[in-house]
Amino acid sequence: MSATAWSLADVPDQTGRTVVVTGPSHGGLGHRTALELARRGARVVLAGRTPAKLDETADAVRDEVPGAEVERLVVDLADLDSVRRAGEEATALGPLHVLVNNAGVMGTRRSRTRDGLDLQLATNHFGPFLLTGLLLPQLAAGEGRVVTVSSQAHRLARRAPLGDPRDPAEQGGRRYRTWRTYGQSKLANLLFTAELDRRCREAGVPVTALAAHPGFAGTHLAANGRFGRASGGVASVLDAAVRAVSQSAAAGAWPTLMAATADLPGGSYVGPSGPAEARGVPRLTTGNSLARDPDAARELWRLSRRTTGISYP
Repeated sequence: MSATAWSLADVPDQTGRTVVVTGPSHGGLGHRTALELARRGARVVLAGRTPAKLDETADAVRDEVPGAEVERLVVDLADLDSVRRAGEEATALGPLHVLVNNAGVMGTRRSRTRDGLDLQLATNHFGPFLLTGLLLPQLAAGEGRVVTVSSQAHRLARRAPLGDPRDPAEQGGRRYRTWRTYGQSKLANLLFTAELDRRCREAGVPVTALAAHPGFAGTHLAANGRFGRASGGVASVLDAAVRAVSQSAAAGAWPTLMAATADLPGGSYVGPSGPAEARGVPRLTTGNSLARDPDAARELWRLSRRTTGISYP
């Protein structure tokens, strides 16, 4: 199969496979990813913070795919204790075939989690790092893959986030650099993917790690990050502006779906094929030079292990 020729028709039958998708807000990338996998027979587990919102997405999936097997897993990736509880609950799911680390926040104002971590780095990297480790035995049992959703914004980062994650000075001191920190969290996604794949291969763990980015997709992420809501006043204006100039969330999910189901080597990175990788059918791509630094990947892994208290594989 030519990567540039990929389409939804290339997603194979998923019957008998279990897929966990984080961040499945209705209408977003996670929802669209889960929907297409459920359409092909997968058992999909929607993992997010709010039970009512998980139910909303589950109902939407079942409306389009009657009889779809949809379950929910409550987890707040910004709260490491919540991630640990979700990991315990997820053991009942049995072998897993795909984990899609899709959840994230973008462009939030400076905020610290209950663990003392920057909100963007906690939600976008440290929480997924911990969740992946907790689910790894089940993923190994399913000879599965981990797909982590990054962003072209990784190019905004000037360095990897290798300092003390609980030191405010590491996120700009008195002046919080919102978008640079977001970029660091997305750079972390790529470094994490490379190191996870390398470690699994060296340890003989039958799990592969891949990454994807959606290009410029019309989701509520920007408005939610900046204003804590997707509608009302200036949030509605921003949300409408994003949607007017972006591709649909359904199209934004294509790279994730390709990474989750296509016959690709571990460590692959998938993104849109159009100009500036903003839109279009998905293909294999590469991150910038920072994202391909093996030393930074190893150091970030060590830092993440200390921060979350988990060691794997």
